[in-house]
Amino acid sequence: MKASAGSVNVPVVCAGVAVNPGDVIVADSDGVVVVPLRQATEVAALGKQRIEKEEAAREQFRKGELSIDFFGLRAKLKELGVEYCADVQDLPPS
Repeated sequence: MKASAGSVNVPVVCAGVAVNPGDVIVADSDGVVVVPLRQATEVAALGKQRIEKEEAAREQFRKGELSIDFFGLRAKLKELGVEYCADVQDLPPS
């Protein structure tokens, strides 16, 4: 049995991260993040924007657009000296 009631609404440190009263804790299968209360509204809005962007990308992928085109990566690959081949038959002879 505990000898005291403990403390409530005080800062703590968990796994080396400061957690203050009112902070928002967000967790999923990728990990956990502490969002300071003063930034929670902004972070929530940015999260919503990201979800909308990802949903738009998935819709384009369902329609058949390739991610290499959706994200404009062909020019970058060419700049890096990478040749994109859409089919194994397009590969240069080895």
